Amino acid sequence: MERSETTSHEVLRDEILADAQRQATRVIRKAEREAKAVLDKVTGESQEERNGKLAAAQAEADRKRTLVFATVPVEIGRMRATRVEKQLLSLRDQVRARLQARKGFDYGETLVTLAAEALARMDGDTFILALSEQDQKAFGAKLAVVVPDRAGRPDVTVTVDDQPAAIRGGVIVRDSQGRQLWDNSLDARLERMWPLLRSQIADHMGLQANAEP
Repeated sequence: MERSETTSHEVLRDEILADAQRQATRVIRKAEREAKAVLDKVTGESQEERNGKLAAAQAEADRKRTLVFATVPVEIGRMRATRVEKQLLSLRDQVRARLQARKGFDYGETLVTLAAEALARMDGDTFILALSEQDQKAFGAKLAVVVPDRAGRPDVTVTVDDQPAAIRGGVIVRDSQGRQLWDNSLDARLERMWPLLRSQIADHMGLQANAEP
């Protein structure tokens, strides 16, 4: 795994450098064409005039070349940041799809954990769990019994809402008065955690957007 991640990073770096070099080459060739055009125009002038105009054209070409190479590191950084962000967003979409497919983890246990986490942070003694229609049928009865103990609050009352929630997974917890609501649906949970996950993934893969190539 480590080998493939390193190879991917090297390929990304090489592609960015190649793009930057192509851009620099295009600008340099344009400057050379402009210098040649000046030469073509001054063929009928005196040697001194020709030399002066050619020197000016060469100086301008050199200036443009210097400017291009000065902007290459900036352009590399911009292109790298764009590509890194694209890769990270693709990973986020893959994580979301995996969560929604409920693959690779104990989804029932995840529901218990999400509900208990919310319950432990809320005030009151009566709570309602809102689940998707699928989860309501498969896990609703178990959650109402297990979650209070898991949250360390065995004396509270937990029921499951009769109306399914418009979520694709996870749970929404609210108190009986409707004054508190904790959205631990899978989508909401991922969005809250993404900034931290993004940083950890980027560090692990060596894909920091602001790093030098």
